[in-house]
Amino acid sequence: MADKRRVVITGMGLVTALGESLDTVWDSLIAGKSGVRVVNSFDTSKYPVKIGGEVDYDPTRLIDKREAKRMDRFSQFAMTAGIDAFNDSGLDLESLNRDRCGCIVGSGIGGLSTIEQEHKKIIEKGPDRVSPFCVPKLMVNACSANLAIYYKFRGANHSIVTACASAAHAIGHAYREIQRDDADVVITGGSEAALIPLGMASFCALKALSTRNDEPEKASRPFDRDREGFVLGEGAGMMVLEDYEFAKKRGARIYAELVGFGMTCDGGHITQPSPCGEGAVDSMNMALRDADLAPEKVSYINAHGTGTKMNDSSESAAVKTVFGSHAKNIPLSSTKSHLGHLLGASGGVELVFSALALQRGAIPPTINLDNPDEGCDLDYTPLEARQADLQYAMSNSFGFGGHNATLVIGKV
Repeated sequence: MADKRRVVITGMGLVTALGESLDTVWDSLIAGKSGVRVVNSFDTSKYPVKIGGEVDYDPTRLIDKREAKRMDRFSQFAMTAGIDAFNDSGLDLESLNRDRCGCIVGSGIGGLSTIEQEHKKIIEKGPDRVSPFCVPKLMVNACSANLAIYYKFRGANHSIVTACASAAHAIGHAYREIQRDDADVVITGGSEAALIPLGMASFCALKALSTRNDEPEKASRPFDRDREGFVLGEGAGMMVLEDYEFAKKRGARIYAELVGFGMTCDGGHITQPSPCGEGAVDSMNMALRDADLAPEKVSYINAHGTGTKMNDSSESAAVKTVFGSHAKNIPLSSTKSHLGHLLGASGGVELVFSALALQRGAIPPTINLDNPDEGCDLDYTPLEARQADLQYAMSNSFGFGGHNATLVIGKV
């Protein structure tokens, strides 16, 4: 509709297994590097999986040491990436109307390490030893709340929990806040820190993870016939969304315009996607309608691409349904091949990558794609990056529970 305000991305921040600097992470992606390695933060000797996309992280780079102790790791990630994104945007905090600034952040699991640690205290030392910060640390909304407290933002503030679609849903809701003139600026994205004993054990029990322990960098292999599951990762991807006129007036550097958002549910199974991808089809079509964009205008898709048999085949089928004969002409890639699967944070990290792809005219590769599986017959940008003049990019995120989210961005 004509009265909807335009929404742009003006700042971005990352915490990943490949680093925290946008340039460092992007250069590693384009070079085909992997951040997956043997996990060293806890003893994996009794686990069938010993690898992950683990982050080498110092929370005190941007967070006061005392405050960092009062946050779970997933909240620390969001704070670091969120502050980096705000700094990257060039916004002048003192000039903002903070009643019109918000924080909307997604996480699929939240403060799992706090739950794990505090339950251990009950067992070993008794209930009176549980920390008074237990609840403020473990609650999923701690990410958005801590950012709002840090910046004294008083606008929309909430958290989205939809498994691996959480960050994409959070960004979509932030987009709509600005579209309908309820906010001028929103810090948004997703964060996850489930690469801990309980998280690893849980996904091992589901038999969802790759056990290629002897070759960590080759373990995450979306769309490849030898894939055997995803690699558990951790981190955050955050961004600053602004009203286009607001950003233009202050002379902001704009990475991309967010033009479309779609969300649906399979309504089928708690962990498995629909085999033919009907929910994903509807999500992509909804995002294209929201963007008023013909399918053939999409020039890149950052695929959900987890490296599991069912996800890769169903997403490929869904792309073919949505794009028809044009599907073969659209380059896709799964950046999870580099980082592992960041669960609820993945949509935030992957939209950052999609925006950088538009801005820098390059498509990150799907590494480890040596032999595409049957039915995975699209252009997944295998093994090597590719230069390309991209106008519109789509990012897909699908989660347990049948949650689907699609975001579409365009070059400004």
